[in-house]
Amino acid sequence: MPAKKGLSDPGDIPERVALKKEIGLTSACAIIVGNIIGSGIFISPKGVLEHAGSVGLALIIWMLAGFITVIGSLCYAELGVTIPKSGGDYAYVKTVFGGLPGFLVLWSALLVIYPTTQAVMALTFSSYVLQPVFPACVPPYIASRLLAAICLLLLTWVNCSSVRWVTRVQDLFTAGKLLALGLIIVMGFVQICKGQYEFLKPSTAFESQTSPGVGHIALAFLQGSFSYSGWNFLNYVTEELVDPCRNIPRAIFISIPLVTFVYVFSNVAYVTAMNPQELLDSGAVAVTFGEKLLGSMPWIMPFSVVLSTFGGINGYLFTSSRLCYAGAREGHLPSLLAMIHMKRCTPIPALLCSCATSLLMLIIADIYTLINYVVFINYLCYGVTVTALLVLRWKKPNISRPIKVNLLFPILYLLFWAFLLVFSFFSEPVVCGTALVIILTGVPVYLLGIQWSKKPKYFNDAIESMTFSGQKFCFIVFPQEEIPEENGQPLTMNQNRKYRDA
Repeated sequence: MPAKKGLSDPGDIPERVALKKEIGLTSACAIIVGNIIGSGIFISPKGVLEHAGSVGLALIIWMLAGFITVIGSLCYAELGVTIPKSGGDYAYVKTVFGGLPGFLVLWSALLVIYPTTQAVMALTFSSYVLQPVFPACVPPYIASRLLAAICLLLLTWVNCSSVRWVTRVQDLFTAGKLLALGLIIVMGFVQICKGQYEFLKPSTAFESQTSPGVGHIALAFLQGSFSYSGWNFLNYVTEELVDPCRNIPRAIFISIPLVTFVYVFSNVAYVTAMNPQELLDSGAVAVTFGEKLLGSMPWIMPFSVVLSTFGGINGYLFTSSRLCYAGAREGHLPSLLAMIHMKRCTPIPALLCSCATSLLMLIIADIYTLINYVVFINYLCYGVTVTALLVLRWKKPNISRPIKVNLLFPILYLLFWAFLLVFSFFSEPVVCGTALVIILTGVPVYLLGIQWSKKPKYFNDAIESMTFSGQKFCFIVFPQEEIPEENGQPLTMNQNRKYRDA
């Protein structure tokens, strides 16, 4: 009897099944801006003010955090075109430091960072959608969880259907949230023209009941820098970018200054309508701002939060699935996750995996406590990745670098990173210690799942059977694509595996 052919058999694969390069400059900017600007600037931009102690110092910290983000982005731009693989931090750390450090970055991102952030944004989305239905109370637990799950499932379906649909949704909702923030900024300028700028005067802007110490300033920087999280997400989709050598730096120079401008002047606008204490006491700053200044249309602000979170979830799902896909392609996750749909050319298993982990997070009652761990793990990954740039400069000084930043940039970023990390340990030792334990739980998983090559036959047979069933169910195959390596020589998927195993 002839052997049964699987969907990965060459005779069943169309001539070209690969992730498509459909992300142009506009969509690249939308990915950066859309992932950075979530619900935080609308709901609780008060963390910086709370630790800074004064409006003037808070605004300076917002600007400096934007400047540091630009420096970090330029370091990632060099890595993105020197190691032109999707996967961002994971791809760079694995290439420079090896399998285990790379896997720990992947493990912490897929276990905590992405699922927690996506679940929290989905809950924020459901909370603001249900607000008109339950105006006098908090929406029921089940109702908010159910709507959050529906939102995640809907956007997963969009991501599975078409990359073009994803970029259109991202472009549309990023434009929507920028228009909403633009309205806040314009209203702020109107207030200033009316003379409502008491707390922006130099004589009062730096007034504080207590003089902030170094620790408080560090915490203010930590809060401000966390608000810029997502600036590195374009590097997760490098292989789907049109002309990445040109569009990565262009997208950075357009997006980060734009976000910095929006953040600074949104905060300026807020203090023209509220005094600092009102801002600190508000549960949703933009909603309070709308109630004070938008007259009969205060609903615009809650609607803006809905737009912002919906677009943010879309961007996170898109980039997290590419991280999952990249990890599977390198042999750090089941090979099923490295497959894409034969016609739509989207990584359906990776998307379903990303959605499933976020849905599981919705079950956790006190999910918001996990955000504290996300902040620390994020920063740890940023620092390790920028360190990889310096190590790569030392180990391989002569490889092609279409973008090469001044060495002062990564050194300056790492000094800032070390400053924040040290004060994080002093101020939140339990949180930081727990975050480290979460990361290190990936070590036994790596040793058993990846390093242990002589697994029992029944285990390998079970994985093979699951992979084959997944292929039939999702109509997916390994992409027949060229994977660029750092030496500039393109490799096919099969050649890449041989290269990796060697």
